[in-house]
Amino acid sequence: MKTITLPDELNIESLQPVQIFDYCSSKEITKQQIILNQNTFSFLIEGNKEVVFDNSTLSIDNSKFLIMKSGYCLMTEKLSDTRNYRSVLLFFSNDILLEFIRKNELNRNELSVYKSVYSFKYDEFIQRFVNSLLDISKLSKNIQKRMLEVKFEEIILYLTEIYGTDFLQSLSGKSNDTSQKFVQTVETNWMSKLTLKELAFLCNMSVSTFKREFEKHYAKSPIKWFQNKRLEYAHHLLYKEQKSSSEIYLEVGYENLSSFIQAYKSKYGITPKQHHKD
Repeated sequence: MKTITLPDELNIESLQPVQIFDYCSSKEITKQQIILNQNTFSFLIEGNKEVVFDNSTLSIDNSKFLIMKSGYCLMTEKLSDTRNYRSVLLFFSNDILLEFIRKNELNRNELSVYKSVYSFKYDEFIQRFVNSLLDISKLSKNIQKRMLEVKFEEIILYLTEIYGTDFLQSLSGKSNDTSQKFVQTVETNWMSKLTLKELAFLCNMSVSTFKREFEKHYAKSPIKWFQNKRLEYAHHLLYKEQKSSSEIYLEVGYENLSSFIQAYKSKYGITPKQHHKD
């Protein structure tokens, strides 16, 4: 599957600090590899969307919208009941974001958790805002550029008034530490059933580099480490939550019940059913 770079591949005439694209599709995509060269609002209008980043995953329907940090992600788009998908995309650069923070003298507090994607619910203000973006998209490029920079300030001011500034700190925070990003990607996504290729993409690595980095951090191959983590989680579900093997084998990443029972017995020396008897 070809990697898509946004907004570069949307045939927008020239990259601006803030720009809009009304994206419509009648084709579903699953875990499409996306490189976001700018931070992005995705105002979902029709369909469902899921995004997977190095440190966070979110799924939304059209009652919500997303703000995504520039970087690498996997994107899934599902069609609505009328077989359509539509999202109004508002791209904005890191420079204009930092300028907004300086101009409004916002405190740059350290966060305990940095996330690459946030979701918020639509309200009447946001609905009107999205409609105004669509109106602006029909104007000349010169007027669009100037008005969109004002609209960017408008939406950010509104969201910080309602939700505080944590999402801004996450978006503007530096993520240059490759080692930290690698560990975040693994620890956040160990239950997500991503392939090694998909995990490597989120880390901006080849599969071979990812494997080497993995063994350096965890002293095990990725396959063995992920299997061990999932079996430990299965043990928790069986022993602490009293669930059965047939209830959990798919949840912990196994395609069929027999392969789960075999792997569990290999690790713990007894079958899941025998654990229940204990």
